Amino acid sequence: MAGAHHIVFANEKGGTGKSTTAVHVAIALASRGARVACIDLDSRQRTLYRYLENRRDTIKRRGISLPMPVFEVFEHDSQATLERQVERLGKDHDFLIYDTPGRDDKYARFVATRANTLVTPINDSFVDFDLIGQVDAENFKVRRLSFYAELIWEARKERAKADGVTIDWVVVRNRLHNMEARNQQRMTDAIAELSKRVGFRSVPGLNERVIYRELFPSGLTLIDKGHLGQLATAHIVARQELRELVTGLALPEPQIATLV
Repeated sequence: MAGAHHIVFANEKGGTGKSTTAVHVAIALASRGARVACIDLDSRQRTLYRYLENRRDTIKRRGISLPMPVFEVFEHDSQATLERQVERLGKDHDFLIYDTPGRDDKYARFVATRANTLVTPINDSFVDFDLIGQVDAENFKVRRLSFYAELIWEARKERAKADGVTIDWVVVRNRLHNMEARNQQRMTDAIAELSKRVGFRSVPGLNERVIYRELFPSGLTLIDKGHLGQLATAHIVARQELRELVTGLALPEPQIATLV
């Protein structure tokens, strides 16, 4: 893979806020002065691509300047085509961000096993936890790894053996609600237990907020201070959540400026 730091957003289940998280992380890095490129591997949905396309149109329509990553779609041609696309974009950028389909996909597997940082957003429920591990119905203890967790576990071992690179696997708990405290604690305990067995890190992500859906048509993000009008207190809190998420990913330099 090319010289950029590769951040892969991957989850074989849909509806976890994967594309929204990927876009916001991309813009957060670009706002710090990093050179960022994005590849949308979901050639059908194209959520990340459409979000950034909307952003480009807003910049042109309003005549404003905003941090803007380079963005492309991978058309599922062949692995060789994907490798050439990655090589081309990776040469000139600090970060290369991938948004993958919410289903089993061979190209998503390919980039996931070659990531520097692998981000798996999950909704804070045992329905989504089932992607990485199965729990006992009575005590909620982890019974066994899922197929996906085993896949990533093996990929990380092979990657470390092949080129000495350790994939930093980060599970992001997205779409948190003011849920019943006991259930939330059970999730916390199960994630902590599984993380020790397979070696991922867990960080809090983006809460469920209407503003993320409202921003999509304009391509704006919570980072675009001065272009969003008067922000409610909840939106200011959401911006802080994003700061904490980016910090939690522990990505390498360059961090040219401070995210505000």
